[in-house]
Amino acid sequence: MKILALDSSGLVASVALVEDEVLLAEYTVNYKKTHSQTLLPMLDTIGAMIDLDLSTVDAIAIAAGPGSFTGLRIGSATAKGLGLALGKPIIGVPTVDALAYNLYDCEKIICPMMDARRNQVYTGFYTFREHQLKVLREQTAAAVTDVAAWLNEMGREVIFLGDGVPVYRDLIQRKMRVPYSFAPAHVNKQRAGAVAALGEIYYAQGKIQDAKEHQPEYLRMSQAERERAEKLKQEEKTV
Repeated sequence: MKILALDSSGLVASVALVEDEVLLAEYTVNYKKTHSQTLLPMLDTIGAMIDLDLSTVDAIAIAAGPGSFTGLRIGSATAKGLGLALGKPIIGVPTVDALAYNLYDCEKIICPMMDARRNQVYTGFYTFREHQLKVLREQTAAAVTDVAAWLNEMGREVIFLGDGVPVYRDLIQRKMRVPYSFAPAHVNKQRAGAVAALGEIYYAQGKIQDAKEHQPEYLRMSQAERERAEKLKQEEKTV
């Protein structure tokens, strides 16, 4: 089984190819360039390095959200375009799940945090049991103070990762009452390798969809949608 994976859900852009549980190539960049500039050139680069024939790929795994609205749209459009052109199915992998999968077999509570702005993060709680990722709390958008309170109530050691950690590190340190740590640099951001590895598992479970059907999971409204909703609310008040 050969899975091509893309992740442009946050600041990181990442492309990877996994075949039969072997990571053949991964290209990850954490730099301030738009993902529309980076994803396809990155795919071309790893394709040339490993002589990849895209027609041999079984499916395309994509970090399906939550995350940056622009990044998710770019990733989704890229995956859908490839899927339609190649006639391959899409595997939508929840972004926060894939982040947690970076810390394979960790029995602490794994708490990914993606910066959602407005003093919120996209998060979820996870752990591993018998070598399988277990969801303790489904991915959601929440205030950092609420996340810390939930974790304190659970009373177990926590490990944090994700691009929200450097943004809210001081607040995390002030609010946590249980033992915690921060994941090191090589596993604390999105990696397409993790998306591909989970994609293999989901493919075997039949969790695939036609490229036409794929839509990213935003979890909350975009700023433009919020502003439009607020405008409509104000107009209703004046009627």
